Amino acid sequence: MSSTISPSLEALAIGIDIGGTGTKFGIVDKVGNVLFSSEISTKKHKTIETFIDELYDSLSVLIQKAGGIGRMKGIGVGAPNGNFYTGTIEYAPNLPWRGIIPLAKLIQDKFQLPVVLTNDANAAAIGEMMYGAAKGMKDFIMITLGTGVGSGIVANGQLIYGHDGFAGELGHTITIPDGRYHEGTGKKGSLESYASATGVRLTALEVMEHTDKPSSLRDLPKDELNSKHVYDAAMQGDEVAKEIFEYTGKILGMALANFVMFSSPEAIILFGGLTKAGDLILKPTREHMEANLIQVFHNKVKILVSHLKESDAAILGASALAWE
Repeated sequence: MSSTISPSLEALAIGIDIGGTGTKFGIVDKVGNVLFSSEISTKKHKTIETFIDELYDSLSVLIQKAGGIGRMKGIGVGAPNGNFYTGTIEYAPNLPWRGIIPLAKLIQDKFQLPVVLTNDANAAAIGEMMYGAAKGMKDFIMITLGTGVGSGIVANGQLIYGHDGFAGELGHTITIPDGRYHEGTGKKGSLESYASATGVRLTALEVMEHTDKPSSLRDLPKDELNSKHVYDAAMQGDEVAKEIFEYTGKILGMALANFVMFSSPEAIILFGGLTKAGDLILKPTREHMEANLIQVFHNKVKILVSHLKESDAAILGASALAWE
């Protein structure tokens, strides 16, 4: 797969985003254009070895299209519980491989390219800083609102990794003492159990149980209900659905106030599926954030929605690691 190329061709980076269901990867230029991209299934691979083999076969095709391995500066990988310091994935609850996986070394040995690994939300923060809404910012917090709630904290222009590589788990901070039980961690009242797509679904079930207000959501079987149904209903003016987003925004806003008082960011950038609800969730989030801030922080922190295209963001963020 090696090729010699003329030095006049600009270098490219490879970005890999490993999710619980699928793994996306692509080849990116210095200004953030995803030149080639593809995807494989994560969850069908019971062992990490077969996963790396398929990744290699699929990615090699793209590398050839982009001018060969000689053009590649390196590989950046975003993965759940990815540790920047050790290059390992450690006890990721949503991946098929258990324990500690030396992922960076396995990929490096296979591709013979330098590999940098971090967790998926940190990768998104780096992508946002290099290509997106946080361009030029030295202090911001990235919050990803998807199936779970991830975060990346940038202070003084540096991503905060902490002493062990796991800093920035804001989704697991306790927002409601003794609140809702979180299946994955066994903890109660974490932000993730309220402000994720999963949390919206649980709020919907609770609200419908405790009120007899009419709602189109009641027509759906409980086990099929999801956050998209709540969004669609709210857009149709369904009062119960709007109440669900109001409550979700309230919890998120309270949590964001705590995060602002902790690191005084210029902006909080929201990313992921739930942001599609727009003002349904952003308006209560802003209101409750401001209401819970002490005066010195009032009206100073912007809440922005990511500028990166969702399908490309994870690949961009991971690829940004390779330029560092």
